[in-house]
Amino acid sequence: MNTIRNFIAVSTIIGATLVAPMAFAADEYNVSTGTTLAGEPVGLRGNDTVALALGLGEVDGSAAFTHVHDGVAYYFASAESMATFAADPEAYLPQYGGFCAFGVAIGKKLDATARYADIVDGKLYVFLNAVAFAKYQEDKEGTLKKAAKNWPGMHHRPVVDVNS
Repeated sequence: MNTIRNFIAVSTIIGATLVAPMAFAADEYNVSTGTTLAGEPVGLRGNDTVALALGLGEVDGSAAFTHVHDGVAYYFASAESMATFAADPEAYLPQYGGFCAFGVAIGKKLDATARYADIVDGKLYVFLNAVAFAKYQEDKEGTLKKAAKNWPGMHHRPVVDVNS
């Protein structure tokens, strides 16, 4: 009987450990619902974040060039782009975990797309859609100040809790 209880306890701990990184990633980063073969969620909808951060616009990444950072898989258009990211991920990651910067400014963790992006002071910001991007453009400085103020209180909270 104790053997069965021990097996169940160990299985539960192992299961929780395996699921925890995915739950963490989903709350800390804006990730796609699909995962890589190894189980990591995909960041920035599979777009090449290095290309985006360098101002090259929305460039599709390829699973052939995948780098996992902090439990999130990022796809790149080339081995060179992947190596650039791997050398300094923080320089190329979108701010606010890839959630919409305007959404963070209004206290929400909203989806974002590479189609609507801006680079300010060398930092990459992404946005939900044309409407959110237009609102941001009306007052970039004010929006980014509000987002910077809100993010610490939102960053480690589950999306469901923040958006309810």
